[in-house]
Amino acid sequence: MAAPLLVPGSLDPVSALRRAHTVVRHRAAMALQSRVAGAEAGERADRIWGSAGERWFSPADPIWQVHLDAAMFVGGLRALLLQSLHPLAMAGVSDHSGYRGDPWGRLQRTSNFISTTTFGTVEDAERLLARIRGIHRRVRGSAPDGRGYRADDPHLLSWVHAAEADSFLECHTRYGAQPLSAADADVYVAQIGSIAARLGVPEPPSTVRGLREVLASYEPELEGSDLARDAARFVMFEPPMPVAVRPGYALLVSGAVASLPSPARAMLGIRLPPGGPTVLNAGGRAGAAAVRWMLSDPPVQRARSLRAG
Repeated sequence: MAAPLLVPGSLDPVSALRRAHTVVRHRAAMALQSRVAGAEAGERADRIWGSAGERWFSPADPIWQVHLDAAMFVGGLRALLLQSLHPLAMAGVSDHSGYRGDPWGRLQRTSNFISTTTFGTVEDAERLLARIRGIHRRVRGSAPDGRGYRADDPHLLSWVHAAEADSFLECHTRYGAQPLSAADADVYVAQIGSIAARLGVPEPPSTVRGLREVLASYEPELEGSDLARDAARFVMFEPPMPVAVRPGYALLVSGAVASLPSPARAMLGIRLPPGGPTVLNAGGRAGAAAVRWMLSDPPVQRARSLRAG
């Protein structure tokens, strides 16, 4: 529900500014929510946060801290860029995800997956994972070089998971409101890995060191393919959004680019601006802070609070 509009002359200047701030923040938060969670955002939130039942994780767990933070918006962009470097994974995305024709739909499905498996009941999470495993069994095809791929290939699933976990953790470390301790970072890797295992990833890493080793093992397979560079251009420069909000989006992109390993940037043909990672990191922090401000809207806070055990 939108905040009430100001009535001229009804408030002193300070109160009027505070009310205007509230109105602007609420409208920005609702616009963000509609993009990320879709038209059914309210119903999804009620189901995820309001359903009674056992959950895999609790508010005290590191995975809650990471997945509730605004730095996830930067981490999601980084994950897309990093994952694209595996030519078979990128071929599957290009052929089946519809990221160009329906980028918001893909974002909403990803958001629903993360929210349901992290904060939702075990029953809902297991139902969603079963549906995704079924979809993966049907997704297959051939990369431009003729090699076949399957979405349920454990080797590809392991790459996608490792790139995602590393991106979420790296961006939380750089741009999160409260970075994890080294011990909690290990717990986070183990917790997100427990979800990946249920999705078909064999023996996902359970420590940060293990995660880094998995990522390093894929280096010989990675390349800046034409599909990967095309996807990077789309993510970075062609977002399907109004011109007015693109500067804010550019801040999130700058953080994603800054946090990528330099070999990944080179493979994607990304050139750093004057000032290099320092300038881009500042943009990432500003972008995450802006999203965090939107998410501080009281109705959003209530919607993202556990209402059932």
